[in-house]
Amino acid sequence: MRFTDSAIRGLKPKDAKYFIHGDMSNERHGFAICIYPASTKYPAGTKSWFFIYRFEGKRCFMPLGKYPTLSLADASREFERLWSIFASGKNPAAVEADEQAAQEAAPTVKTLALDYIKRHAEVNKKSWLEDQRILEKEILGMKAEGQRQAGAVDWSKRKAADITKRDVVILLDKIVDRGSPGTANNTFKIIRKMFNWACNKSILETSPCDRVEMPAPMVAKDRALNADEIKTLWNSLNDKTISMRLEIRQMLKLILITAQRPAEVSGIHTREIDGEWWNIPAERSKNGKAHRVYLSGLARGIIDEAILNVKRLREIPMDQVYCGFIFPCPHRNKDKSIERHALSRALKRNESPDGNTTLGVATWTPHDLRRTAATMMSELKFMDEIIDAVLNHAKQGVIATYNRNKYDTEKQAALEAWERKLIAITTAKDLSNVISIQARKAA
Repeated sequence: MRFTDSAIRGLKPKDAKYFIHGDMSNERHGFAICIYPASTKYPAGTKSWFFIYRFEGKRCFMPLGKYPTLSLADASREFERLWSIFASGKNPAAVEADEQAAQEAAPTVKTLALDYIKRHAEVNKKSWLEDQRILEKEILGMKAEGQRQAGAVDWSKRKAADITKRDVVILLDKIVDRGSPGTANNTFKIIRKMFNWACNKSILETSPCDRVEMPAPMVAKDRALNADEIKTLWNSLNDKTISMRLEIRQMLKLILITAQRPAEVSGIHTREIDGEWWNIPAERSKNGKAHRVYLSGLARGIIDEAILNVKRLREIPMDQVYCGFIFPCPHRNKDKSIERHALSRALKRNESPDGNTTLGVATWTPHDLRRTAATMMSELKFMDEIIDAVLNHAKQGVIATYNRNKYDTEKQAALEAWERKLIAITTAKDLSNVISIQARKAA
């Protein structure tokens, strides 16, 4: 029979199923359609395409799909593909089974992301939790706080090998369009690293991120707040009517006072506090070097206030010594600290409608507070080498090899001078009396 749609529609069911073969005038035999009678499995007249062939002396019936769901044209193309496999001397059914098994064994994006976090990011990156958060939120469809944005991307069940360059571009454009160009850039960096890692491990042949450009212009990170902005911000953080948890306010203040990284402040633990010093262990510092931070009176006051707040929330007797995270996670695992990204989310909630100001100050980030403190210490005439010691920047070159000075005395002097200037700024006192010890020595 020469297959046409009208001829196929005209095939009627009989008492038993039967096969009609297509045009057998050429060598490509075996293209057939089966018409089923009424049964519990199929309604009467159900039609299915088959490739019927003989392999190693055995007659094989390979289903291609039901008509009209699988059209005549598509069924013909599938038959031609399978005939080519058969003509090469292979069993099409076995080849299909092998390909199906390989497809089922191929990792989903969720499996790949979890593997990347466990085997690469967690082992090699201090910021692996941020990688995990970005992947969970932006490509795996996992909810964080609140509801996901409408139309959010969810690649979790898709095969990693099926993700295309176009998929990546659409994902990044959606993030930019919701007003988060910085997040789009960070997401791209992380998924590019994940797919490149998969290629290096021979999990994937190619990366869909190849030749994809950064979705948004890279902005130089040089924002530092001036004195007026610091005063406005400090007053805003003291305003109990703003939509921000007490712990977040305390963390932001502590970043500004100590000049330490947001992730280091959010993860601070009571066992790291030794009197007037905060000892950040190597495993928590960005450069892998243990670091001592002098705690000024302002810093110690915020830490004491935060510990009292934890005791109140957990109903711990005030005379009992508390041991744990100073800013513990209030929602989920109480043996975890508040994560660094909670700071950025809190600032986002307090942006002006046009996105140009946050808490009354031209838009800024938590890390800008660290840069602000460093800038202010520079204005107080402290040497770059001392400011780098406060910031725990890695020493370079010959200095890294030979200079083992920990600068505790100098760090204390710098942070005490910065505290005095900060108090003067926030209380509108005369700044002319805020002179660093270094400046006095130089006089």
